[in-house]
Amino acid sequence: MPATVLIAFYSREGSTELLANAIADGVRDAGGDARLRRAREFAAPEIMRAVPGWAERAARMNEIYPAPTEEDAEWADAIVLGTPTRFGSISSELKAYIDSLGGLWFRGRLNGKAGSVFTSTSTAHGGNESTLTSMYHPLAHLGLIIVPLGYADPVMFKAGTPYGASSVSGQGGYPPTADDLEVARFQGRRVVNVASALRASGLTRPSD
Repeated sequence: MPATVLIAFYSREGSTELLANAIADGVRDAGGDARLRRAREFAAPEIMRAVPGWAERAARMNEIYPAPTEEDAEWADAIVLGTPTRFGSISSELKAYIDSLGGLWFRGRLNGKAGSVFTSTSTAHGGNESTLTSMYHPLAHLGLIIVPLGYADPVMFKAGTPYGASSVSGQGGYPPTADDLEVARFQGRRVVNVASALRASGLTRPSD
């Protein structure tokens, strides 16, 4: 049975979405089963309309990706979270999904699963590493085994961070580079390998 991986992300401009899909490619390359889910906005429609393209991009992505649920998290052997940085930390949209997992946390249903993170920023040194490490905190509370990337693949010396895949879109909204996407694919493969080992060890048996 392949390792199952939930990739729950929020993306507004599209950079985080591209990284999420590259991670899913890596998951599948390693024989895993990827489930892509996009967290939803709760900003008022008039606020979204005031930002050019926001509502249109959200509608496009929401047509492709269902919203993440508790069932998705319980289904998965590994959970990979992705977000654009918001003042050096996680976006409120993805945080709202994490906060919805309190029932699973209380029942210990996520203990021993693998967990990993990725991000995108609009400026260099715009908080990508602080955002990634800020997402480690809820993973630890939920009982997940955190899977960093380290420098376990040559591409890590070209792009990304040891904490997770990342990209910088700049003020022109540039997409992730080829090296950024290769880091993300490596992350997907690494998560599958770790999740498979954890499942084989019996550490992912949930509490009742």
